[in-house]
Amino acid sequence: MTSPAPENILGERHETLVRVRYAETDKMGIVYYANYLIWFEIGRAEFCRARGFSYSEMEENNDAFLVVAESYCRYKAPAYYDDELLIRTNITELRKRSLRFGYEVVRLADGQIIAEGETGHVVTDSKGRVRSFPEGFAQRLQSPPIVKVSQPAGDLVPTKTGPE
Repeated sequence: MTSPAPENILGERHETLVRVRYAETDKMGIVYYANYLIWFEIGRAEFCRARGFSYSEMEENNDAFLVVAESYCRYKAPAYYDDELLIRTNITELRKRSLRFGYEVVRLADGQIIAEGETGHVVTDSKGRVRSFPEGFAQRLQSPPIVKVSQPAGDLVPTKTGPE
């Protein structure tokens, strides 16, 4: 996973809005690097929800788990407390037993791409044995969104609207 800009080969990106919380920053007020992987997870969970299913549905009903086998993140600019960030998520590769998600993190205020990355996943059963996707899930991942997620993911702080 050395490609900093994953190609979107399987349709449109899903966009998820998050606001940087104080707890996500370091002593310098910059977002701590590991939080980007958490935001990637939020992005892919919302990607799946927009297609009508959740990870827990695959796990509980189909004994199928999407195990993270690889992760990559290229940091291009810092993010700060209270920044509104758009997490763009798409599938860059889909195979019978694995898939790869691509991510782009954009600061809304100025449109700056602050990070890009990918995660590679293997489908396993509850005992950790590699298996194929359950019937219908690969097709759902490739389909256009069927559910519009109205609430942003994460803990968004309301924008100030009144006088201070």
